[in-house]
Amino acid sequence: MHLVWFRNDLRLVDNPALYHACASGEPVRAVVCLTPAQWAEHNESEARINLWSARLDWLETQLEQSGIELTRLELSRFSDCSAALSRLAEDVSAKALHFNYEYPLNERNRDRAVCESLNAQGVEALGYHGDVIVPPGSVVTGNGTPFKVFTPFSRAWMKQLLRLEHAPLPLPEGLSLASSERVTLPVPLGVRQSREQVYPVSDAGLLALLQRFIVEQEPDYQRLRDYPARHGTSGLSPALTIGALSARQCLAALKQACQDDSWQHSIWLNELVWREFYRHLLVSFPELSRYAPFRPEVAARIHWCHNEAHFDAWKAGETGFPIVDAAMKQLNATGWMHNRLRMIVASFLTKLLRIDWRKGEAWFMSRLMDGDFASNLGGWAWSASVGADAAPYFRIFNPQLQSEKFDPNGEFVAEWLPELRHLEPKERHKPGAGQRYGRPAPIIDYKAARKAALDDYNNS
Repeated sequence: MHLVWFRNDLRLVDNPALYHACASGEPVRAVVCLTPAQWAEHNESEARINLWSARLDWLETQLEQSGIELTRLELSRFSDCSAALSRLAEDVSAKALHFNYEYPLNERNRDRAVCESLNAQGVEALGYHGDVIVPPGSVVTGNGTPFKVFTPFSRAWMKQLLRLEHAPLPLPEGLSLASSERVTLPVPLGVRQSREQVYPVSDAGLLALLQRFIVEQEPDYQRLRDYPARHGTSGLSPALTIGALSARQCLAALKQACQDDSWQHSIWLNELVWREFYRHLLVSFPELSRYAPFRPEVAARIHWCHNEAHFDAWKAGETGFPIVDAAMKQLNATGWMHNRLRMIVASFLTKLLRIDWRKGEAWFMSRLMDGDFASNLGGWAWSASVGADAAPYFRIFNPQLQSEKFDPNGEFVAEWLPELRHLEPKERHKPGAGQRYGRPAPIIDYKAARKAALDDYNNS
């Protein structure tokens, strides 16, 4: 008997752990550890847990049709996994446990404890890099050290990619996918629909979403991706974060559509490389998982404000800055936020309100359907200018200018702040817009807040 331990890799295709377990020629059993207390400590959102659970139900049905039983271990925390998996391995006389690596520190410590426990009882523990295209540790400088800046990392990553076999692994021999699934494409993420209507969990729905993006949207991705009223992003981040799709499947679809080397210059592929960059950093610099700043010399110069009223207004989308408030309303209602808006609201919180970036990071994780620890941590540290390859401290987004540039007709802000529909499009971007219709006054003066932030950095 070989065990396959599923985590955030809920797929049958391009799943190294499942593939190699099935290739062993031994009977296979799947197992998953449910750890709600740990999820709560990690600020896992209800939206993400619901999506993960729905996908797990789908996966269980698929496995059962191929004769693989899924055991759900009802636990509390990661520290319970070692003993529970050891008991299961003993009960079923398992020879090996297969799993795909996860890279945050708590997950790595959990896996290390499990491996040690199983090895002590004679069970082989086999780990695979199923969450990335290029494994951590294989992209290094000429001196053999980790990259700290994205652009040279991305160049070295591409060189390494071209030397590796990176085609997705096929469906394991002996397994089959149900052919009776209906393909229902979701409405775009962020639209006012229930989450069940917004996002698919079946392979048929996810692969259709991937293909629709590659064929219809990827060619215009660079031009449209920054406009939240235009559905120009892939919408694949929730599937990637729970492992319903792999990054290698995304890359394969892109390459197939391009049919030449142009895929190497895809801006969308660049976003996948950012995802890999943040995972490589977690492995090379474990303290990042403890929220240590990558640039402590910058962090030491910042005096965070502890204004809970401002933080509450930001969370609720009641700051009086339309683009910020519309973005936060979208997040709270749908569990998703457009990437350009994530940068705007993070800059607003960390640079203008000068509230600790870690509070924003935690709030996002508690709300995002696509909450991904590595990417969320990296993005927030970047916005606060304390992360790897971070935005310079003097880069402070002007919310009004960002709104005018990326939502020129005020469509997005009017969608999420319906009070502003009464205003002319050019009026919808201004701080305090719509006060006579019930919207709040600005909680800060932008120019004064920007000057205070710069003075804080410069005088420290």
